[in-house]
Amino acid sequence: MTRYTIIGAGFSGLSAARDLARAGHPVTVIEADAHVGGLAGSFAPDPAIGGDMLDRFYHHWFTSDRDVMELIDELGLSDQVTVEPSLTGVWFNNRTLRLSTPLDLLRFPALPLLDRLRLGLLTLRVRRISDWRALESLTAEEWLRAMGGDRVWRVIWEPLLRGKFGRHADQISAVWIWNKLKLRGGSRGKGGAEHLAYVRGSFARVAEAMAADIRAHGGIVKTGAPVQRLTPQDNGDWLIEGEWGCASAEAVIATPAPPVVAGMISHWAPPSDLAGLTRISYLANLCLVLELDRSLGATYWLNVNDPTFPFVGVIEHTNFQDPAHYGGRHIVYLSRYLPQGDPLLSLPDAGVLDFALPYLQRMFPAFQPSWIRRHHVWRAPWAQPLVEQHYSSLIPPEDGPLPGLYLCSMAQIYPEDRGTNYAIRQGRKLAARLLSGS
Repeated sequence: MTRYTIIGAGFSGLSAARDLARAGHPVTVIEADAHVGGLAGSFAPDPAIGGDMLDRFYHHWFTSDRDVMELIDELGLSDQVTVEPSLTGVWFNNRTLRLSTPLDLLRFPALPLLDRLRLGLLTLRVRRISDWRALESLTAEEWLRAMGGDRVWRVIWEPLLRGKFGRHADQISAVWIWNKLKLRGGSRGKGGAEHLAYVRGSFARVAEAMAADIRAHGGIVKTGAPVQRLTPQDNGDWLIEGEWGCASAEAVIATPAPPVVAGMISHWAPPSDLAGLTRISYLANLCLVLELDRSLGATYWLNVNDPTFPFVGVIEHTNFQDPAHYGGRHIVYLSRYLPQGDPLLSLPDAGVLDFALPYLQRMFPAFQPSWIRRHHVWRAPWAQPLVEQHYSSLIPPEDGPLPGLYLCSMAQIYPEDRGTNYAIRQGRKLAARLLSGS
């Protein structure tokens, strides 16, 4: 049996580790954070009121996410999953416009009727596109302008892309937005409304169940242990080192962002290999979570189509899940993607809240800071790979620079983009390959 070390306890690492451990291989998972789940980590709400754990970053699944649903069934958590219709909208011209169903689109006042029809036709045409390779040479702007026209681009798509990617918006591939639209289209019910899934108790509950299953099959899951160096040994083993100590393995699966892996192997890897690992750029994410004593509004997912507003989305989680699960509190996420090193990322939590308050009051005039019972700020430096044109040529191979080192990260799930469903699929796919000996 091969001794495996998996670096990272996100969903890809846990998925690979679980399948390998269940097949009888000695497995050790080493995670830098104090919790498992990666970006799907959780935290406790106000202990004075109790309630379910909260996601650090907002999450849901689409009804088309089969890999995660299969895993949840294996873990015996299917009865904890709920599927609910979602209320989505757009903040445009200082007001919230509903945009959840085809009827909402027909009534959408930000576009003339002809452009509303073009937008609706675009979403239908997206679902018929199966060969994403035909889109690789196009930017998202080029493709969306061609599909929906200039006005639809200016009102709907340009503010969203610039709000998320900032100065990188012009580089984003058409494949990235195609995949987003395809996912949302595939999660709509018969009446055209989008239905989304969630597991009671936070996404971390699934990650923790996976970690427990790994341990039950003889594996080790070590948290709070950042890996600093990864070194090949003369006998073919790998030495994994950090301030916590060291470990050895016959094979290593590295799940952090490729530039992070490059830092672990920079003391021996050839410059050409390091260049390949650092070629893909990333954005960080800053997420402000508010526990309120009342609701901001009726919308679950509010896209912000206003370039002067610093958050790309306002997600009121408790318009998707009942506030009763959180002691009656109303949970709101405000998300902003930023270049790594942006000064806003280094603000103290109170400074982030102070920065956000004027914008919240502008969007929701009735809102008062006294509504806030607690606030939390989470930062993820490697949150979003920048999916450029011809991204497939940039993806690092699954096999690392030397035998016995494998890469399994968000950067490699293309043409999909991020998401726990694809992380699970990627991790299990690699485990299956290793178990087959190929």
